[in-house]
Amino acid sequence: MSQQINLFNPVFRKKKNYLSALTMAQGLGVILAGVLALAFYGKQRVGALERQVAQTQTVLDAREARKAKASVEFAPRVRSKTLELELSKAELDHQALQEVEQILQRGEFGNTRGYSAYFRAFARSRVEGLWLTGVSIVGAGNEIGLQGRMLQANLVPYYIAGLSREPALKGKSFGRLDIGQAAPVPAAAGAPAARVAEAPRYLEFSLQSAAAPQVMRK
Repeated sequence: MSQQINLFNPVFRKKKNYLSALTMAQGLGVILAGVLALAFYGKQRVGALERQVAQTQTVLDAREARKAKASVEFAPRVRSKTLELELSKAELDHQALQEVEQILQRGEFGNTRGYSAYFRAFARSRVEGLWLTGVSIVGAGNEIGLQGRMLQANLVPYYIAGLSREPALKGKSFGRLDIGQAAPVPAAAGAPAARVAEAPRYLEFSLQSAAAPQVMRK
């Protein structure tokens, strides 16, 4: 009886190489493409963030510029001693005018009915930031002249409106109104040369009826 003996050893069988050079090249290509894609995306993202940072910095710079401009424009103004003295003088003048009104009402000067009504009207008509420095009344009140000072030019219409509501001035009209800058106030002796004259922070006005005489200042 014959017996077959297999003399083939599987160890010596030629094995297939599945990881060929082409396969490795394709794999490396895919990896390289992925890396390049990630790099491109990262670069785009960084560029967008840099543009956003630049825009934000521009907005912040603009805000700082507006803030600095507002600080300069709305800086607290130094109180003018000249203006404070003028306002104090206006308060005293108004008090004196009220005292004159009381004297006229008591009749200590006899028959002053012709002018007392006008002085009472001037004493009652008061606008904050405006004060009189001169009053002139001629005849029966047909010619009236007023001079004064004010902090703003738009206060005169309010003052005229207040006068028009006074019974003594009903029907009276002012035909001339002059508004101008007050003359500079000379600086005190020994002041620096740069401050020889200080420009007042108020305006002067002259309110006169037709043919009113020149008003004398206080």
